[in-house]
Amino acid sequence: MRIINVASARPNFMKVAPLLEEFKKHEEIDAQLLHTGQHYDYEMSKIFFDELGIPAPDHHLGVGSGTHAEQTARVMTAFEKVLEKEQPDWVVVVGDVNPTMACTIVANKMGIRVAHVEAGLRSYDRSMPEEINRVLTDSIADLLLTPSIDGNMHLVKEGIPEEKIRFVGNIMIDTLYNMREQSGRSTILGDLGIEAGEYVLVTLHRPSNVDQQETLSNFVEILEQTAADIPMVWPVHPRSKNRAEEFDLWERLNDIGQLHLLEPVGYLDNVALMNNARLVLTDSGGIQEETTALGVPCLTARPNTERPITITEGTNTLVGTEKDEILKHIRQHLQNGTSGSRERPKPLYWDGKTAGRIVKAIQEYEV
Repeated sequence: MRIINVASARPNFMKVAPLLEEFKKHEEIDAQLLHTGQHYDYEMSKIFFDELGIPAPDHHLGVGSGTHAEQTARVMTAFEKVLEKEQPDWVVVVGDVNPTMACTIVANKMGIRVAHVEAGLRSYDRSMPEEINRVLTDSIADLLLTPSIDGNMHLVKEGIPEEKIRFVGNIMIDTLYNMREQSGRSTILGDLGIEAGEYVLVTLHRPSNVDQQETLSNFVEILEQTAADIPMVWPVHPRSKNRAEEFDLWERLNDIGQLHLLEPVGYLDNVALMNNARLVLTDSGGIQEETTALGVPCLTARPNTERPITITEGTNTLVGTEKDEILKHIRQHLQNGTSGSRERPKPLYWDGKTAGRIVKAIQEYEV
């Protein structure tokens, strides 16, 4: 059985790493890795390859940057050539980025089976490009591998046959648990001069939060007010930095005392920063999941989430994007403490064994 695993952005590599390791246990499976080469994510991903033990990609499309349409079109054109050459039995796509949708469409039209890891997530906000990618991918993929039971319910509601759906758990947590011990060797807290449990970690990169000057300016004010009370750490995504410079906010950010602005960090440093944070402020979907698994309180600066289980069974709170509301929640967490968060039970199948269940589901597929 020949399988091509598609990955593009950094969160994708956290999802394919345990899968590639699991495939190695099966001599009957030839598992290849395809990197779409999505603009700055390729540079940002290099350290992830080393830390997660991911081999060099078998295929690299080098699609670069561009609009959603340009990027999607380049992926489809390049991926078609790979499929014509390799003739795989399966294409495995992960997450909700543009290449996930693009590769699914190409494979489907060529009669090649597609398995979607992290299927069934829904925010029901069609203004999010990721939501369009999720819905389109799930509508034509052959095997839908969900991280939580609500994903199964969403898919059935949309008319997907139940025999195509498998609840396998959260693949991100496989990597998190595999690397958590190694992250303890990270020196990043000492390098920054901060103490465990005495800082707030920030990650902001979504276009809805950073592409408008007024919105990003409000977040800068949130950081200014919060950093007056507690140290903050922000590994700045290239998109966020570019917008801050464009809106003349970068110098203002650099002037905030107790705010540590970092280049994007490697996976182990990122886990160390999350695991030791007093509180996390984010707009990332993956970090909502990881903080839930680690038991770290998380405030999600978005009006909705495709991962509601992180709220109902996790440590996540949806706080929207209004400055005063976010500040209110930050102050409440800092004043009230976070006792008990780390001891909460984790969602079902967030146990570090999802990769094995995914491989079994692919092997047993008979639809």
